[in-house]
Amino acid sequence: MLLSGGMDSATCLALAREAGFVTHALSFRYGQRHAVELDAARTVARALAAREHRIVDIDLRAFGGSALTNDTEVPKDRTAAQIGGEGVPVTYVPARNTVFLSYALAWAEVTDAHDVYIGVNAVDFSGYPDCRPAFVAAFQAAARLGTRLADLTIRAPLLRMTKAEIIAKGRSLGVDYGMTRSCYDPDAAGRACGHCDACLIRLRAFAESGLADPAPYVTS
Repeated sequence: MLLSGGMDSATCLALAREAGFVTHALSFRYGQRHAVELDAARTVARALAAREHRIVDIDLRAFGGSALTNDTEVPKDRTAAQIGGEGVPVTYVPARNTVFLSYALAWAEVTDAHDVYIGVNAVDFSGYPDCRPAFVAAFQAAARLGTRLADLTIRAPLLRMTKAEIIAKGRSLGVDYGMTRSCYDPDAAGRACGHCDACLIRLRAFAESGLADPAPYVTS
């Protein structure tokens, strides 16, 4: 289970648990400016009873190319049309999900796990190419060809759900979204900025659900 500490991966972990899987959570310290998400991932892993939670150190800053791993300014206060428009935003980390899934695949081979969960979403997302259904299918095909796990399944249960639907499902499974963090540019105390794409998508989903986001924000 790839666990970032955000609302999508927390929901995904709850779904895996509901499906009867013994879960092993995997997070990454990859040089991201929003490393506070790792504290959230630890909390989520404990709360949702992952058998094991590993945090692996890799350094994607070596390549740059993203506002999350260099000094490029994180876009703020973009409209829904801008967020969902054409083009790949500067917050996209090159090949991040490919790298993360490859690590998860290696761990799956060692533990003889035949299912890998990832919380990607192709409905309410901000233009990341590695969140598309075709990418998930292609990675699964490559994984089956390139490992001993010929029947490996990449499970992306949130792929075609809206963020509001994800919140509803997670709440039905007892997920406390107050322990999750999604912001790309949190302050030193770990509070969400409320203005980056991730915050705006999240806040809109909670508003559509008639709920207040329980995560801490710099401003109300």
